[in-house]
Amino acid sequence: MKIEALSITKSYGSGSESRLVLDDLCLSVEFPHVLALLGPSGSGKSTLLRIIAGLEQPDEGSLHLNGEAAPLCEKESVLRDYRRNLGVVFQAFNLFPHMTAFQNVMVPLTQVHGLDEQEATRRTLEVMERLGMAEHGQKFPAQLSGGQRQRIAIARALASKARFLLFDEPTSSLDPEMTAEVLMLIAELKDAGTPMLLVTHEMGFARKIADQVAFLAEGRVMEQGPAGEFFCNPQSLVAQRFLAKVLAY
Repeated sequence: MKIEALSITKSYGSGSESRLVLDDLCLSVEFPHVLALLGPSGSGKSTLLRIIAGLEQPDEGSLHLNGEAAPLCEKESVLRDYRRNLGVVFQAFNLFPHMTAFQNVMVPLTQVHGLDEQEATRRTLEVMERLGMAEHGQKFPAQLSGGQRQRIAIARALASKARFLLFDEPTSSLDPEMTAEVLMLIAELKDAGTPMLLVTHEMGFARKIADQVAFLAEGRVMEQGPAGEFFCNPQSLVAQRFLAKVLAY
């Protein structure tokens, strides 16, 4: 997988209340399985992920995935076609509370991806079985644990056969046991060859699973490189200070 971002700028608000989130950000990285976006809170990690996912539009700049230009600032119909090839897993799960776990996975396949009910049912059963959620299919999100809800969110992304998965701090709202459960699942997806972009504050996990790291601060990529090199020998002062803090305990 290759991601190239050139001069991405993104602000929220206007006038005196305008807040610059991404500041002429540039990134060019190629990785076999996992790219981790790391950095302090407010550095722009989630905003960059949302732009890559086609959920936010930058004010300026361009983006290419595997050499193909992403349809930035295009019509909604064009963006919908682009998003169909990507699977996004959010920290808040984003499940429909009035639908069962099974329906949360199946309905997008028929309503968004245009599958007939038979094929959508087959895919849903297959992916829920793979993720150990088959017996919970008729439960509603409120009847599931946080870890189970995140598994359903991941199942929804996988069922669409997305070419690329994007995880936005998928464990931030989970307790330690559920966090470990979801991280194990993400590691299994890597072993299966699924390309992923991961925004996370779990530094130990990022160090173990990521092929490449892009470290963001103040809306820019301050450094990037192989995960092992980044964690052992960060080059920028801001990354050195960040790792010294987060890895101290």
